[in-house]
Amino acid sequence: MGQKKLVRFEAIKTYANVLQNPEGMKGKWSEFFGNTHPITLELACGKGEYSTNLGRQHKDRNFIGVDIKGNRIYIGAKTALKEQLNNVGFLRTQIGKVTDYFESGEVEEIWIIFPDPFLRASKAKNRLTHARFLKLYQQILPPGAKINLKTDSRELYDFTKETLAEQGCFVHEDIADLYGQGKATGALAIRTFYEEMHLAEGRTIYFISFSLPEHPIVVPEKKKKMEDEAVEKG
Repeated sequence: MGQKKLVRFEAIKTYANVLQNPEGMKGKWSEFFGNTHPITLELACGKGEYSTNLGRQHKDRNFIGVDIKGNRIYIGAKTALKEQLNNVGFLRTQIGKVTDYFESGEVEEIWIIFPDPFLRASKAKNRLTHARFLKLYQQILPPGAKINLKTDSRELYDFTKETLAEQGCFVHEDIADLYGQGKATGALAIRTFYEEMHLAEGRTIYFISFSLPEHPIVVPEKKKKMEDEAVEKG
């Protein structure tokens, strides 16, 4: 591991706005923030660019960037501390463990910004809009809460639309070309480092906002079997 990463890992241990695999946080986030404002999660937050920008825009909400990579979280956490964004925090953990840290209905919104699309069929179950993740989100969101996906991957966008249709999700907004349609306003106007790169390369940016159904999310057995077989084949 490089010296720079080691320095960052040591730094976030001292940051009051970063929690690393904490215990007993379910239902306790109001104590962490010192208020009872609604909570928004940014999953796979990377450098926390969306969390910090949303925190600047909405002082009446709390934002938590979730990622396993501490050297990236360091950047967003340092920015939030420097600007005294007390409504922005970071949770270093695996996204598959979110139900360990939030109780039912404790999170009111989720943003998923340019996640790894995991294009290989054998990795499909790692996509953050896969049914197995939607099932986790359903356990921490109240009915009707929005999940927002912004991506440059047509494959992930199409996969997400297919999954939402299968699960009976409600789609609030579906934009096949965010900038081409002139819809990049408000929160959608926030640009991450990678988004700037994608736009410079002329890539299309997709956005879809949806809510989960009232009935439980179920991973279709046939699809699960196909994905397991794909994993075995590598």
